[in-house]
Amino acid sequence: MPLALYALTAGAFGIGVTEFVIMGLLLGVSADFGVSIAMAGLLISGYALGVVIGAPVLTVLTARWPRKTVLIGLMAVFTLGNATCALAPTYGLLMAARVLTALAHGTFFGVGSVVATSLVPEDRKASAIAIMFTGLTVANILGVPLGTWIGLSLGWRATFWAVSLVGLVALAIIAALVPKEEAPSDAGDWRADIAAILRPSVLLGLLTTVLGYAGVFAVFTYIAPMLTRMSGFSEAAVSPILLVFGGGLMIGNLVGGKLADRSLLPTVFGTLATLALVLALMMPGMRLAATAIALTGLLGAAGFATVAPLQIWVLSKAEGAGQSLASSFNIAAFNLGNAIGAWAGGMAIDHGPGLAAVPLVAALFPAAAIVVAFIAMNADRRAIAPQPADQFNS
Repeated sequence: MPLALYALTAGAFGIGVTEFVIMGLLLGVSADFGVSIAMAGLLISGYALGVVIGAPVLTVLTARWPRKTVLIGLMAVFTLGNATCALAPTYGLLMAARVLTALAHGTFFGVGSVVATSLVPEDRKASAIAIMFTGLTVANILGVPLGTWIGLSLGWRATFWAVSLVGLVALAIIAALVPKEEAPSDAGDWRADIAAILRPSVLLGLLTTVLGYAGVFAVFTYIAPMLTRMSGFSEAAVSPILLVFGGGLMIGNLVGGKLADRSLLPTVFGTLATLALVLALMMPGMRLAATAIALTGLLGAAGFATVAPLQIWVLSKAEGAGQSLASSFNIAAFNLGNAIGAWAGGMAIDHGPGLAAVPLVAALFPAAAIVVAFIAMNADRRAIAPQPADQFNS
């Protein structure tokens, strides 16, 4: 794999840290600004909203720029946003800075996916995307715990300064290693790109991503209370167990990419089915300590095994410059799935069958994703099938 791919991995690492590290800093932020934990938690929702809005908007606005220029500009926005977080004198400005930072997230992964696939042969495109997304998995395994430790030791603002430094390093690596290119020659009217996104097969592909990842976050959002209340672990044991989850993320991500390179559609269906099975097994399995640890790792592996196949699948449905927009929309779809999953899990706990049933509720999402993917596959077949008039003329 070319070194330029690992430059994209470095950027993904920084973005992954800034997205997730806030979860470990909520108590400090809450105390510093005198807001409730729930209010501090909205910083996570605000970031997700920034990703959903920023991904398509920035991709359209930068469609005619050279992609390397776009990536460097996005890392500059990312660095500036984190520095502003570190300096924020009020909760409102911190929220605004988080949203600013999030604007770079979706477009970076969207454009980065297109760049990654352009650097490798056809049979290694999914693996290239998986390598870029390895930055996210390493962020979860190493970056987030380290960032949380810095925040607890030196204050939450120090964490954002550290992430700003990561952004500067990633920017320099991207500038040095990603090859120069001209502006995309196929960058056309943004209306045509939007029209391409609105094709049924693309929309169904995006919906598959939303549903698949909603299942992951319906459980992962509440994994700590599951481990303590259902499995009987102490609160101190949760962090080491989450390292098992992080290890699963990395393995599943790379395996999913390699399998998708060999056979894309079977991998899409296979990874979603595996995810649904793991989630269903978590309902009884989380009641035993040993199986709870194993299933937590399997959740990470099954969840991230879907990422590269779904990303390359949606990319394959778009054409020309519309690929960057479709790719960015798919990143937004992952984040929308995160939000829906967390909401569904909370509803099951507060107004439904309770915490123990959350994995079963979560399993319904990838099961529904399989149905949607099947419909999308058939939509593609109908789109390429010759019409009766064509058959007559031929």
